[in-house]
Amino acid sequence: MSKNWLRSNGLHLSWLVALVAMLGSLYFSEIMHLAPCKLCWYQRILMYPLAIILGIAAVRKDFKIAIYVLPLAIWGACISIYHVLLQEGVFHETGTGCGPIACDTDYLNWLGWITIPMLAGTAFMLIIILQILTYRAAK
Repeated sequence: MSKNWLRSNGLHLSWLVALVAMLGSLYFSEIMHLAPCKLCWYQRILMYPLAIILGIAAVRKDFKIAIYVLPLAIWGACISIYHVLLQEGVFHETGTGCGPIACDTDYLNWLGWITIPMLAGTAFMLIIILQILTYRAAK
């Protein structure tokens, strides 16, 4: 990707990733009726504001938004990675579990490896990469 292309499209692409992730999570819970677990809620808490913040930044062409976006996206990616490892059995829930819905429950498994936390983690990682590249291109 060229610097000019990133300067012109990086913020919009980051916003599109966050928007699709937000709408996807709403689709899973409201249309497919898959209740989110506690870790899914934490990921939503971090993703939903990104859709708003990145949308505003894209309209204003505010390349310094990475300062605010990266902490949320990195934190969300860490939760997603932990969630994937929990579902894969690397970690185990302790105590009473994750809440009303167990966090190691694998509601969705496309192609044997695409799960809801994997989708969220991919979105967070894409946002991180795009924000770093866009910030550097704008310098």
